Amino acid sequence: MLTLFHAPGACSLASCIALEETDAEFEIKTVSFADGEQHKADYLRLNPKGRVPALIVEKEPDLIAGKQNVPVNSKGNSGVITETPAILFYLAQRYPEANLAPLADHFALAQMQSFNSFLCSTVHVAHAHRFRGARWANNQSSQDDMRAKVPENMSSLFTMIEETYLGQPWVLGDQYSICDAYLYTIARWLEGDGVDITAFPRVNAHFKRMEDRPAVQRALRH
Repeated sequence: MLTLFHAPGACSLASCIALEETDAEFEIKTVSFADGEQHKADYLRLNPKGRVPALIVEKEPDLIAGKQNVPVNSKGNSGVITETPAILFYLAQRYPEANLAPLADHFALAQMQSFNSFLCSTVHVAHAHRFRGARWANNQSSQDDMRAKVPENMSSLFTMIEETYLGQPWVLGDQYSICDAYLYTIARWLEGDGVDITAFPRVNAHFKRMEDRPAVQRALRH
């Protein structure tokens, strides 16, 4: 059993979608940002970063010195994974039958990781300037400037995605992957960021394809 800690509207939706694409047994536990649950002691013991997603997993046997079935951690058989790219890649590796990553193609796999890293380190951060400015600046005027810049920054980044990164029909071309779950999740924020998704025809078409997927429809109900 896997347990995903998720907040509706947050980037953890990508992990929900990926889980729904697999045959994994899992449960979703909702973290209420409105109630500040991400900053409470119980959750911080699980994830000291105070953010979502966090995935509780059972650790699997590893290969050590050519020997099978050696426990990864003799202190226990469970652990916590945080950060969306790490969780997505874990699910793609653990459930290869779901075909969520080009695991046999080293170059394509690196391209996948590059795209997801870009979403995490650049696009998500640009979006966060809208309401998380206190992470980077103390003065309210500085935070206001960052907030005002969000539509321009997100438009610029999605122009890059539209023109450079987005294959057809999926991010990696013909193969659906965890990249698509992640891109869809962040594209859902565009309207709130003051950006019209229809200005990006390929992104908009990708968004609509994603919403037709049963796994996405199930994930949105969590």
